[in-house]
Amino acid sequence: MSSTVYPTFGICHLSASRSGNDLLNADPLGSYISGNPHLQTMHSHSFYHLVYFRSGAGTHTVDFETFPVEPGMIYFMKPGQVHLWNFEGVPEGYIVNFSPVFFDQLFISGGFIDRFPFFIPHAGRQVLLLPEERRAETEALLEAVVREQQQQEPSSQLMIASLLIQLFLQVDRYSEQKYRHEAAGYQSAVLRKFEQLIETHFRTKRLPREYAELLHITPSYLNALCRDLPGTSAGELIRNRVILEAKRLLVNFERSVSAVAQELNFHDTSYFIRFFKKYNGLTPEQFRRSFRPQQQTYRQEEQDH
Repeated sequence: MSSTVYPTFGICHLSASRSGNDLLNADPLGSYISGNPHLQTMHSHSFYHLVYFRSGAGTHTVDFETFPVEPGMIYFMKPGQVHLWNFEGVPEGYIVNFSPVFFDQLFISGGFIDRFPFFIPHAGRQVLLLPEERRAETEALLEAVVREQQQQEPSSQLMIASLLIQLFLQVDRYSEQKYRHEAAGYQSAVLRKFEQLIETHFRTKRLPREYAELLHITPSYLNALCRDLPGTSAGELIRNRVILEAKRLLVNFERSVSAVAQELNFHDTSYFIRFFKKYNGLTPEQFRRSFRPQQQTYRQEEQDH
């Protein structure tokens, strides 16, 4: 494992589920946390990650943004995101981890996941507090997923896939109602496509007009759409994704600031430093220094093992 401030785990590194399945596991949250104490420090995953809290308190930090833990809260994460739990006691709920190829191997296009805004890190919908009237249905679906995972009956993986799709669609339906002011139909579809394009091209395309060209719309229409729906400019959405990736790279201490700048296609390190400080309030070195105590803790844990 590399000597970075945080490790990246695959499903095979997780011990709560004993099925030996490296494409998916689903567990009650309490046993998952007890069986995986190494997940209590900052880490990332190579898989999709869904967490639902039936009870509990504390905080959950995802990509350097901290959220409360409370009953009815559901989190969605994509591969590569970094997160950290800080629980008060042991929470109860459900956790589902699945490989990017889980749906593909069942002849279901895994690309359909990209249509859901809660799997787009910068779309602002990865953390949702479900209303009480929707929680029983959500919990029943997740309980069924866990049961199928434990029993491993014939066609269990296909059954799990169908249950997850149903869950995603139900959460998406609630999300659309919650964000109804963001409009529906064509405008909503264009915005989702823009968010997907940012995820694909943020390293090489920084200008709204470049994305407008890919979307076959004018830059002014794209900006108007962004200001009407998420309430920000197209340029800010692009910048936020670049800054997020810079943060993820900076807490890997083996990379120099100049190497991070190069990886993000900043050909002038000084400009990258000014850019980062302007929009984050700290220089890259100041930001990464705030994570050094955790790096030392993680390395000590590695030595102890």
